[in-house]
Amino acid sequence: MKTGIIGLGAMGQGMARRVAGAGFLTAVYNRTVSKTQDFANELSVNACLKPEDLAAQVDLVLICVSADRDVLEMIAAISKTIKPGSIVVDMSTVSSETAIIAATMLAEKQVAFLDAPVSGGVEGAKNGALSMMVGGKAEIVEQVRPVLATMTSRITHMGEVGSGQATKAVNQIMCAGINQAVTEALAFGQAQGLPMDKVIEVTSAGAAGNWFLDRRGKTMTNGTYAPGFKLALHHKDLLICQAMAEKLNLEIPVSEMTIADYAKLMAEGYGDEDISALFRLKRL
Repeated sequence: MKTGIIGLGAMGQGMARRVAGAGFLTAVYNRTVSKTQDFANELSVNACLKPEDLAAQVDLVLICVSADRDVLEMIAAISKTIKPGSIVVDMSTVSSETAIIAATMLAEKQVAFLDAPVSGGVEGAKNGALSMMVGGKAEIVEQVRPVLATMTSRITHMGEVGSGQATKAVNQIMCAGINQAVTEALAFGQAQGLPMDKVIEVTSAGAAGNWFLDRRGKTMTNGTYAPGFKLALHHKDLLICQAMAEKLNLEIPVSEMTIADYAKLMAEGYGDEDISALFRLKRL
């Protein structure tokens, strides 16, 4: 299946390398022309100057961009040239509403659409270990599974279009709570003068153990916040969750607190750091 990837950010690059390594990748597009060309040269695939150029030469379009408006802009562009019978899989994190709009736009062109956001960060993209939650027709998921499997360790079909993004919202709310709990607890331990490497090791092995503590505990207590998942992007995702919760008349207080905390850090210039930079607000 000839595949093209739109979006070569931190996640998209890892995904593209995995798809190319399996022999599926035909073309790439990124708004920054130099990045498109450099990556195309590295992977020996076609560099496209416009998303519509990419759509015209592939059977499967994978999208990995930052925001709802970016997704809809790309969908509008590829709709000009995409072939009937093609498939588009959006791996961005956007609202369920945006996913439904995208699917409707593409259905007019006789093109199938899946919303398939992922979890696992830059490391997961690089190592092909992402967890993917997919909305759309089950038979379309099976058609593209060989390509998606190059990037993932788990692919879960959640239901109709929009359900993938709804599931990702659940994930992002969980991440907010975990971030708050881990950063608060480690700041508490640090304030007591405990040996933090040992604290992290022993708590990781018990009931409080989790991926975030294991992967980010030592770096944050050492004052290092290299991005695996950028704080500003999680802030954007939580705003989506906030809007969804308001429509459902639900309260998500931990997420609300995290949105406010991230806003403080972004105002201080830390938006491009990892979400573990929340530790900056907790430590003494």
